[in-house]
Amino acid sequence: MNRLTVRDLDVSGKRVFVRVDFNCPLDEEGEVADDTRIVAAIPTLRYLAEKGARLVIASHLGRPKGGPEPRYSLAPVARRLQHLLKTKVAFAADCVGPSVTRASRDLADGQFLLLENLRFHAGEEANDPAFAEALAASADVYVNDAFGTAHRAHASTAGITRYLQPAAAGFLMEKELRYLGRVVTDPKRPFWAILGGAKISGKIDVIDHLFDTVDGLLIGGGMAFTFFQAAGHAIGKSLLEADKVELARSLMARAGSKGVPLVLPVDLVIAQGPKSADEHRTIDGVDVPDGWMGVDIGPRTVEEFKKRLLGAGTLLWNGPMGIFEEPPYDQGTLAVARLLAEATKAGATTIVGGGDSAAAIAAAELEDQVTHVSTGGGASLEFLEGRELPGVAALTPKS
Repeated sequence: MNRLTVRDLDVSGKRVFVRVDFNCPLDEEGEVADDTRIVAAIPTLRYLAEKGARLVIASHLGRPKGGPEPRYSLAPVARRLQHLLKTKVAFAADCVGPSVTRASRDLADGQFLLLENLRFHAGEEANDPAFAEALAASADVYVNDAFGTAHRAHASTAGITRYLQPAAAGFLMEKELRYLGRVVTDPKRPFWAILGGAKISGKIDVIDHLFDTVDGLLIGGGMAFTFFQAAGHAIGKSLLEADKVELARSLMARAGSKGVPLVLPVDLVIAQGPKSADEHRTIDGVDVPDGWMGVDIGPRTVEEFKKRLLGAGTLLWNGPMGIFEEPPYDQGTLAVARLLAEATKAGATTIVGGGDSAAAIAAAELEDQVTHVSTGGGASLEFLEGRELPGVAALTPKS
């Protein structure tokens, strides 16, 4: 973490542009259904307010098509933020323009202004310099606390820093970089990674990069069946990336040559379809009969995983072990969540890499029993692949 953080800034009386990730799900009434991401930004917002900053807060929500769409308005987010902060949060009907600049100048020390959805302007995702400069007009200092968007070179995450300095990390960004950075540079050993999810193609670069640092890999989820196919097992109608079979074979060979255990499931829950209503059963072994598909890891696999995980110094988990959204095919994923909590109690550093894994930890009500739950699925994956994140690279170096 060699970038400035909010602790390095003098913000008293200054307008601080805070890029947050308030991309929250909304319910049928248009209200915030899950405020996890809002809550995660509160420490940075409160700290800046207490230091006398005048906060101009910006985020995207959903995927509007480069123009205003009422269903993606941040107005309901402003209401939830006001409730959480227990103080007034003004809401701007746009994120750039004279009215926004005036509203930012009218702020008093410690006051909050939330801007309308950044993606209502095509210039945001295009990282348009003119749009970035227009955003910068509403502030004197820049803070990025949106790790979930740090892998995108957008106007509010990268371009704005050409016009607004210093640029510093918020507490959430700092925490993400500290824990994920430790994983790839100096993990407490033994270090095991648990990777799941539907496709091997989404995790190739992570696996490749982790081979140089992990002491072992546990593989589950739909991606396991490409490995099974490469090893000569029958997979029935399980998920398969046929064009990645040779890659899976080469990854297994590389694991062998480097002496890194690559542990695959030893039993499976199989079903005749992906829905919970479909006929399903547990098989001992991994050869899937014709007409059936693998939908989760089995109990013996959980026990095999447990032998490795409970002796680990560092655990990194990214991706579910089965069709998590269709109970009872969520049992393997929930079991891994419980194993991580148990390993944490035993002294391991446990990091959950966002996305479905974070949802599983939340469903198991174990978020506070692991070391760190990442807020950025795509960003955490790219970081673990060894890529430079534009939103981090744009921050001012400490010197």
